[in-house]
Amino acid sequence: MTAGVAGAAAGVAIAAAQRRLLLLSALRWLPVGVTLGVTVLLPLERGLSIAEIGSILAIQGFVALALELPTGALADTLGRRPVLAASGVLAVVAAVLFLLADSFALFAVSLLLQGVFRVLDSGALEAWFVDAVHEHDPHAEVARPLARAATVLGVAIAGGALVGGLLVAWHPLAGLSALVLPLVVAIGLYAAYTVLVIALVREPPQEGAETMRVLPAMAHAARQAPRTIADGLRRAVRSRVLAGLVLVEVFWSVAMIAFETLTPVQLEDLLGGEAAAAAVFGPASAAAWGLFAVGSLLASRLSSVIGVAWTAILSRILNGAFVVLMGLSSGMVGLLIGYGLTYLAHGAAGPMHAALLHREADRSTRATVLSLNSMVSGGAYSIGLLVLTAFAGATSAATATIVAGVFSILGAACYLPALRQERASAVSVSG
Repeated sequence: MTAGVAGAAAGVAIAAAQRRLLLLSALRWLPVGVTLGVTVLLPLERGLSIAEIGSILAIQGFVALALELPTGALADTLGRRPVLAASGVLAVVAAVLFLLADSFALFAVSLLLQGVFRVLDSGALEAWFVDAVHEHDPHAEVARPLARAATVLGVAIAGGALVGGLLVAWHPLAGLSALVLPLVVAIGLYAAYTVLVIALVREPPQEGAETMRVLPAMAHAARQAPRTIADGLRRAVRSRVLAGLVLVEVFWSVAMIAFETLTPVQLEDLLGGEAAAAAVFGPASAAAWGLFAVGSLLASRLSSVIGVAWTAILSRILNGAFVVLMGLSSGMVGLLIGYGLTYLAHGAAGPMHAALLHREADRSTRATVLSLNSMVSGGAYSIGLLVLTAFAGATSAATATIVAGVFSILGAACYLPALRQERASAVSVSG
């Protein structure tokens, strides 16, 4: 009876943690959807060239390259909640600065702050959830709840993108650009997210930090960070599985440049104006992110049939193939169809990749492992931005998109060590 009561209590606690994960995931990504396309189109409207935009967007990735591991270690030592709260505050500040920016330098500072916000945010909420689940059931499989969170993420961005497009089309502030209102709404959403993080994210005190005040706790975290970073790096060096998973991000990031950055630019060329492109890109992004949510849901079901690793491989191949389709398509309709299919596979790939990463981590290094993955992703994304935007300028956006898609498909091979490990584990369990 006691065991049954304990099991029921654990189930209730896990369900509560999942509800909080889904709510915070939705609010975290809703403002991203509202401002989809605006990040590229507002600087264009204010006089920046596509090459300059590529440069400022690359800043986020270089920040990730420099700070992902230290901030991941900070989340592992200081705790997820304070790091998430700090990231929310920075999100608000960065969005306000982006709204007011009228020069390359101000946009660059805004993107720098956004980069810091994202590295602080990277993996911390997910790590908190997995730790909360494993506290009650150390052997619980997290692929399905993470897939649900990815589905919520897709729905949130889809809804946000639709709202953003409608706000641009509505344009009630006649004296200002139509691109301003989505940013104002996003600032309010980031503020609400920060308040809810403080209210809902609960975790046990970090070991040895029960009596610490804030500044001493940060000093303690800083002292522990190098050891945590070293542990994360040693895991990657010693584990072919983790090294392969991290390497996937090099290929995946290049594909993301094609469907995230080049698509609104192509629309602007086709429609002849930034506001017109933003009005179309909003509903198109809403549909694409809706497909992202569908892809996450399908992946959670498919993984129970063919396994997490095979689902990740299939999703990675399809995502790259659909990027190639975007480059080969002629006209706006073909471009947007390819864009939607790309997000369908993108949504399937994300939670499977995350589930494989969590298998290679424990509580003490979970955020660090996720940050190592994000660090490689951000660095590859930034370098790819500089190369691909220059290549697109020398050739065409379509040619650059095709090259990105073909290159991305090669990354599926990096999942093979994880596939072999999953097969070995299945044989061991069945034996």
